[in-house]
Amino acid sequence: MMRVPSSDLAAFGRIMMPEEASEPILAKPVRAALTEWLTEIWCADELTAVGLKPRRRAMFSGAPGTGKTTLAHHLAARLGLPMLMVTPDRFKTAFLSESSRNIGQLFNLLQAAEEPMLVFFDEFDSLAAKRMNTGFNPSAEQNHNEAINTMLAGLDACDGYVIAATNYADRVDEAIWRRFEIHVTLDLPGDRERRRILCRYFEPFVLPADALAHLSDALAMASPALLRSFAEHIKRQIVVGPKAGWSMNREAVIERVITSVKPHPDLGLPRLWSLGLKDKAVAAFPWPLERSAAAYPTPAHAGGDADRGGATAGSVVPMRRKGGEA
Repeated sequence: MMRVPSSDLAAFGRIMMPEEASEPILAKPVRAALTEWLTEIWCADELTAVGLKPRRRAMFSGAPGTGKTTLAHHLAARLGLPMLMVTPDRFKTAFLSESSRNIGQLFNLLQAAEEPMLVFFDEFDSLAAKRMNTGFNPSAEQNHNEAINTMLAGLDACDGYVIAATNYADRVDEAIWRRFEIHVTLDLPGDRERRRILCRYFEPFVLPADALAHLSDALAMASPALLRSFAEHIKRQIVVGPKAGWSMNREAVIERVITSVKPHPDLGLPRLWSLGLKDKAVAAFPWPLERSAAAYPTPAHAGGDADRGGATAGSVVPMRRKGGEA
């Protein structure tokens, strides 16, 4: 087979390199499932000896902003592979019949690529929705069903790693679902994960432990994306606000942030957005933010090792290779 440059795959999505990946902060059940997957990939020879092969396809499901793309990219980086992020718009054309052809072309290019690549299908339910047979629009239904059949054939023939992400797992075609050997649900972060995410994205600033605890409580039901956005918008205000001539007292800053940063409507409203400046987390929020706990007027322990289970602000518990090396 003639090899084709990986750049040809750029027509189907964005190619993300391993060095661009960041480590996700994961709940223990998710970390355990992914550690198991990585371990079996590194134990391929031992699995072969007992008649098994490492699993190569995983489906990530969960609410918007729970980190499915970040996690897929991190896994690709752990495998030393670039990741092709494919979105449904790359397949939709004015002619519905072309969807099947485009899907087939993607898998052909993956098989013929000069270097291996993990393929990540985002919003997979839009591309792999259940087959239809209502009779209301026979032509459109036939084209959709042909696209599903082509996807099935492509998955069966693909010997590389494939990850799909969906916000609506129940919409994915049953036969497509069965092709994925691993199914991982990414839930909204718990208190421990929220604190670690906030610490990571408030850097280089630190929060006293009490303030971090109050803020985490006020942001219950927030997705990782919302937590990151909140922290980064606070930092943006610190830099931009004085130059723009805005009021820089604590309440004014937080009010501007919660006005401009909104939770996804499907996820519910964290308490901070319900109560606004009346939330006790606002009164507990230190201002101005400092880069060291010792810089605050009263002794305060920054949300460090004890508050995050021994992890530093930007770290996660590493997934380890066989033999113990990270």
